[in-house]
Amino acid sequence: MDVLISVQHPAHAHFYRYVVRELQSRGHDVHVFARDEPIIRALLDAHGVDHEALPGPGSPPGPRAVGQLSYEWRLFRHAAGIGPDVMTAIGGVSVAHVSTLVGARCVVFTDTEHATLTNALAFPLADTVCTPTCYRNDVGDKQRRYDGCHELAYLHPDRFTPDPSVLDRVDLDADQRYAVLRSVAADAFHDTDKEGFDDVGDVIDSLEETGARVLVTAEGDVPVGYADRRIDVQPHQMHDLLYYADLFVGEGATMVTESAVLGTPALYVSSLSSGVTDCLAEEYGLVFDHHGEQRQQTGIETAVELLERDDEYDWERRRVELLADVEDPLDVAVNEICAAN
Repeated sequence: MDVLISVQHPAHAHFYRYVVRELQSRGHDVHVFARDEPIIRALLDAHGVDHEALPGPGSPPGPRAVGQLSYEWRLFRHAAGIGPDVMTAIGGVSVAHVSTLVGARCVVFTDTEHATLTNALAFPLADTVCTPTCYRNDVGDKQRRYDGCHELAYLHPDRFTPDPSVLDRVDLDADQRYAVLRSVAADAFHDTDKEGFDDVGDVIDSLEETGARVLVTAEGDVPVGYADRRIDVQPHQMHDLLYYADLFVGEGATMVTESAVLGTPALYVSSLSSGVTDCLAEEYGLVFDHHGEQRQQTGIETAVELLERDDEYDWERRRVELLADVEDPLDVAVNEICAAN
């Protein structure tokens, strides 16, 4: 087959890199097109994924919609020349539209219930919509549910081996306790109503009072006086850092889930929620959700307790229990793509 993959977010680059490798090993021709964003291109390059960059969406509301149409038009021109048998993406708006025009089947992956606009634009035109079992919404007969989460496609221990050299990169001793804090910019289509931390500096101060070092990764600026907490690691090294961390605190569901499946307790501080993070919280105790109006304060209280009583928790046991219950999403992805022909 000719398989066309569209990558428009850094997490999608992680998800598809092993999919590309497995499809190629089966003799399929894989064509990867990516939004022309430095971090996406850096990740694909770091993992040896050949791709072509296309201009993508700008900032919402107007320019982003125009940018999405521009991306889809360029993707259509390439797809028309390739004649793919199947097109696939996470979220899937671009491939759902373009696949209809070029006569290809469309396989979409999603785990984000509150991406209502994206889902409304993609699902009606997709042939298959793959979701975790804990995804709350019913997509109908085209929905393929599987036990697990997208992040295990690249963080399953069969594929991910942590590299301790990342600790040297951020000047950490092997026995030094640390927390990773992530603040995000709510500029995705599905994040426009999102609220997270009220005061990042207050969160940092509270975590540091436990004696742990706080490493900050942010899409925007960090508060004045806290710039020295910001870390500089290569994008492909972030999972190594999460693996060795004692705690993750963040506003974005993707890194919360990544930390959890790596066996690192994760606080999700956001006005938004998802079926995946709820499952990881309720069934495995690897995520701690804080979504209400007092989410920052209650999140801080939980974070401090986890850091001060870390010896009382067996995070690796919880991770092993999770891995014993799930399907490998890499197998699911490759099999659904191949079944589409």
